[in-house]
Amino acid sequence: MNPGHTTGTLKILFDGGCPLCRREIAHVKSLAEKHQDSTLCFIDVNDVASALPDSAYAHDRAQLLARFHVELADGSRLDGAAAFIAMWQRLPGWRWLARFAQLPGMASVFELAYLSFLRVRPVLQRLAVYLENKSSVPLQTDGTKTAIPKLSLHLLRELRSDHAGETGAVSIYRGIEAVASRRGWTDLLAFARRHGETESEHLRLIEEWLSPQSRSRLLGPWRIAGWLTGALPALFGPRAVYATIAAVETFVDHHYQQQIDYIDLHGGPEGLRELLSQCQREECHHRDEAAMLAGAPTDGALRLWCALVGFGSATAVKVARRF
Repeated sequence: MNPGHTTGTLKILFDGGCPLCRREIAHVKSLAEKHQDSTLCFIDVNDVASALPDSAYAHDRAQLLARFHVELADGSRLDGAAAFIAMWQRLPGWRWLARFAQLPGMASVFELAYLSFLRVRPVLQRLAVYLENKSSVPLQTDGTKTAIPKLSLHLLRELRSDHAGETGAVSIYRGIEAVASRRGWTDLLAFARRHGETESEHLRLIEEWLSPQSRSRLLGPWRIAGWLTGALPALFGPRAVYATIAAVETFVDHHYQQQIDYIDLHGGPEGLRELLSQCQREECHHRDEAAMLAGAPTDGALRLWCALVGFGSATAVKVARRF
């Protein structure tokens, strides 16, 4: 299967009965509508009444529902990872991923990842249905309900990235705690616990603005990545940890400032700017304390690691805005 065809209309054959697929396709459609040159056509193979006029689709319905498929202009089909690669090639902002997936050996890696996803897909579908059916109106401590403020699409995506980032931040400090407690580094352990409590409070506050179904679908990977971001430098000592935290919080400061500037220019719901400003101030305090404890970085490997941490944080934000 060759996902390299980029001419003619590409038909996206998706399962409209799957809550995971609906969310993914809704995002793809929004990109396609903004860029008319994407030449994508969407067909819900689960909609027997209206979406399957072609008997070939009806005949292959079970197969099409089992795996993701696309149909090329010549009538041939791609499935699995190859189908995703073909779709990514048509979407601005995703073509880099298609090019990466076409490097030698990477298509097989993506296919293995897709097969792994299919194994847990039923569980994720049930969870997604539960979250969709669950009321998005949270309960206060006295049992009364309070409505989540309405957010623009831009602010919704920004808060999704904030929520993912704070989830990762909590895990960063847990990773530091795990190593510090084993090494007997009491000062570093106290630092991690104190800052971890602040990050947990940030996470709680942001969750008051973001319904469960609006949060990132990749919180599991963010937790793993966060834990490793804390634990790995801790293996090399407290100074590496402090330098890592300073690098992370430098990016977070800029990220929150961009959102504050957006609200100042375009407006936003009452109370959101104050929340972002509070989080920013406390993250800057973390940054300044960590930078003071780390001192000026002189080790080339540590400077490279901090640069990678900053780049990884920026990449994670871009992904969390979409997923």
